[in-house]
Amino acid sequence: MPPDGVIGEIVRHMNSAAAVGSRRSRRLTLAVLFAVLIFISKTLLPTPFDKMVVVVQALFLGLGAIMLAPFGATVVSVIAGLLTSSWRAPFAPLTLGFAVLYGLLVDAFLVLFKVRVENGIVRMRGLVAGVTLATAATGMASYYVTVYVLSLLPRNIVLEVLILLVGVINGLAGGYLAAVLWRKALRHLLS
Repeated sequence: MPPDGVIGEIVRHMNSAAAVGSRRSRRLTLAVLFAVLIFISKTLLPTPFDKMVVVVQALFLGLGAIMLAPFGATVVSVIAGLLTSSWRAPFAPLTLGFAVLYGLLVDAFLVLFKVRVENGIVRMRGLVAGVTLATAATGMASYYVTVYVLSLLPRNIVLEVLILLVGVINGLAGGYLAAVLWRKALRHLLS
């Protein structure tokens, strides 16, 4: 019979391997949950309102970036983009492309603003600013492609300003809600 030291080491190794698997499954489960919630919010509202009310998407991409780093928002947005693309097949490439862009921008801005700090602390201003900038940039990029590149809609200066304002407001709200949810509850549940 091997000594306790060896058995203890084997058990510790098995537990750490199980912990790695459980972290991966938790990461995937959260990403899918966030993506499904985004998908539901996108499909409940008719077009074009679903493009203007993106606070749910901003919230869960912000949380994904914090909780599932690195590239958490991108993972969530790819899954949500695939789900939404299946719902809106004629525009699937655009839907998926802009979803991925949004996730990449959220991740990039949050890294740029150094939002995640040690011990589960998140810089609220950086989170709100990063999500807001990503939301506004994605909204303007999708509008530009839709109007100028593909000519699917006529140019409308009022709509351009409205998209920018609504994007900023939704980004502010989503980033703020993500920060509050993280500080008040989620940080303590996942620590």
